[in-house]
Amino acid sequence: MKPTDDRPFWERLALEEMSATQWESLCDGCGKCCTQVVEDEDTGEYHRLAVSCRLLDTETCRCCDYGKRFERVPGCVRVTPTLAREAAWLPASCAYRKLAHGESLDWWHPLISGDPESVHAAGISVRGRVVSEEFVDPDEALAYELDDAD
Repeated sequence: MKPTDDRPFWERLALEEMSATQWESLCDGCGKCCTQVVEDEDTGEYHRLAVSCRLLDTETCRCCDYGKRFERVPGCVRVTPTLAREAAWLPASCAYRKLAHGESLDWWHPLISGDPESVHAAGISVRGRVVSEEFVDPDEALAYELDDAD
């Protein structure tokens, strides 16, 4: 009889080995990757703006048209294992980034807590802290820096 590994999939599988369903479930629903990010040319630091993609539902922190997001938003970025390892602009709290760097998921992650609202209750999400790009003059977007640790 073959011994079973009772660890959850995210602890026993490499990112590349995950099914599409497993991969999608890693998203904690924080909405941070759907906000604008700018890089300081002098320091190389990234600053997340409190300006979200027009498709982000700012209450649920989920995409309003997830299946067609790449068609509707040409600049929408697909998070891949390679991107998770290399993109310094991904938030430090991002499950994809954390797992790509050998870190554990946080207590508030829905896969740990069992509650999709825990990311919001913990203050990790952008719920109530961002405005859609539809309502922001592009020339004024830099004035909307997100007050966030990552």
